[in-house]
Amino acid sequence: MEATSANRGLLVNLAINYGGRAEIVDAVNAILDMARLDGSLASLKLDEDLIAGNLYTSACPDPDLLIRTSGEMRISNFLLWQIAYAELFVTETLWPDFTRTDLLQAVMEYQKRDRRYGGLSAGAAMNTAAKADETWIEALRTS
Repeated sequence: MEATSANRGLLVNLAINYGGRAEIVDAVNAILDMARLDGSLASLKLDEDLIAGNLYTSACPDPDLLIRTSGEMRISNFLLWQIAYAELFVTETLWPDFTRTDLLQAVMEYQKRDRRYGGLSAGAAMNTAAKADETWIEALRTS
């Protein structure tokens, strides 16, 4: 907790009428347009950084956790590029019914994960005791 004690904000993005495939196509088209304008189309080399820098979310860090409500086991064309290394949490709770308690459960589950970013495990993740999890959830329910 000490490492994050100075944090004072939370970034929330709302994706309304959004599609991940369309975002990637728009990014590539923007790159092509820039290359045409500056005369570098013939020598254009696409790479991950160039594409990422032209996504709608280029000013935002990639998400660490994607919470999927309604029990759906698919990502539904959502942040296709950005969630390459995100942890997924699926809950049966429908979005309109999603509460602080549901969010806390997702975050606590996320904290137990061993983040490898595509690599091999660096060791066992630090697990929070199940009893402590239940205590936090119960505290939120009663507040």
